[in-house]
Amino acid sequence: MSKVNLDLPTVQIRELRLGSITAYQGKASELVSRAQAGTLKDSARSFSQCMGCSSGQAFCMLSMITDAVVVNHAPIGCLGDASGFNFVYRVEQKNRGLPSAIGKYYSTNLLEKDTVFGGMQKLRDTVRTAFEREHPNAIFITTSCASGIIGDDVESVADHLSEDLGIPVISCFCEGFRSRIWTSGFDSAYHAIVRRLVKPPRKRSKKVNIINFWGSHIFDDLLSRLGYEAQYIVPFNTVKDLEYISEAVATIQICPTLGTYLGAALEQVYGVPEIKVPPAYGMAGTDIWLRELGKVLHREQEVEQLIRDGHERVLPQIEAYRKQFAGKTAYLTAGAAHGHSLIAVLRELGLDVKGAAIFHHDPVYDNGCPTSDVLAHDVETYGDVRQYNICNKQAFELVNLLNRMRPDIMIARHGGMTVWGAKLGIPTLLIGDEQFSFGYDGILHYARRIAETLDNTEFVTNLARHSTMPYTKWWLKQQPYAFLGRELHVRQY
Repeated sequence: MSKVNLDLPTVQIRELRLGSITAYQGKASELVSRAQAGTLKDSARSFSQCMGCSSGQAFCMLSMITDAVVVNHAPIGCLGDASGFNFVYRVEQKNRGLPSAIGKYYSTNLLEKDTVFGGMQKLRDTVRTAFEREHPNAIFITTSCASGIIGDDVESVADHLSEDLGIPVISCFCEGFRSRIWTSGFDSAYHAIVRRLVKPPRKRSKKVNIINFWGSHIFDDLLSRLGYEAQYIVPFNTVKDLEYISEAVATIQICPTLGTYLGAALEQVYGVPEIKVPPAYGMAGTDIWLRELGKVLHREQEVEQLIRDGHERVLPQIEAYRKQFAGKTAYLTAGAAHGHSLIAVLRELGLDVKGAAIFHHDPVYDNGCPTSDVLAHDVETYGDVRQYNICNKQAFELVNLLNRMRPDIMIARHGGMTVWGAKLGIPTLLIGDEQFSFGYDGILHYARRIAETLDNTEFVTNLARHSTMPYTKWWLKQQPYAFLGRELHVRQY
């Protein structure tokens, strides 16, 4: 178990803290066994098409706090994804019945001369301008590769401005070059929140923290039936909401990839117990998760009734879908823990998961508990995945694999990946709501969408006829992992 240290302004990156990797090909069972033995090593690619950035993931979380401002200490291009997050922010406000407002995002617009003379004055001026215009209750300063290379003392600027302005001005160190694991940015954002916003509990509440992105609020009914209230974090919270997430009776993670650090921090620092089993995907996973939730909340009898009701209601419908999907094959691409969870859902529905391209792998989580391992749960419950690929969004590998396998359907979690299956004429399903497949009903939600996708193939068939790939015939004849080379030494965790 990693030790949370709130005295430090930065959080240790996942490569060092967890032993996380971005490159692997082989069987899922081999990956699990090597991870459990502590012998997992990363591999090097001699060619890389793209990769995610930690800064974007930190911004992803901080930009959704409704009464806070985010100042990106960077060249203006580093804030290029702000428009996308602002779109999500406005749409999801409407979905939740909140007043519509645009995000409050600022850039210091570092220029070439600032890399020579420093950008600290620009940072001070930008923070003060943001404060005068927006009157926020907190300001987060996210760093960048440029500010990190310059060596600007962002922490001291934040401390001085906190005193001057009378609100928390909080540094979040998320330079892209710090980590090859893009999800380290989530940890940076949560470290900043827990370190500078969260206060010790006054008393325990009847709330349960749910660490999520901006998916549907599926926990309201479940927790109210157990006598508790759902508290979704971080998106659409106020600063005041976040100050006392330490008073919750438990923490649920919709995806351990997202919340591993925050869940551990709340438990280690403030004694909020984390649900330390895989999220509720698939029948077996939902049973295990509900029983663990009932144990932590002291609602074991009520949970057993929920399980009986769920089985009675859902199993006959699942059996019908299994017959419908018999002989169908699927390929999956998604982030780590959520991708593993979708493997369980697809296997539950009787689809043959031919392979998976998962963006990174955490061999352990911050709680250090083996029962939290989602991929190990998949392998033990549903069997192996023989073509299992860890790739940080390397589309050239994905296209090569899909061209060889030709599955009946491709499932994707991120929009930028769906076009590749569609261009090959493979029916492709994109679902952005990470909670869409959660629980017993989530299996049926996915089943309906898969059935619809398999029944409507005309669009992808026509698209394949009239589109071209940017990859040459030479590459499509190569082995998919031709550029995946030697293993790199990584820290033993």
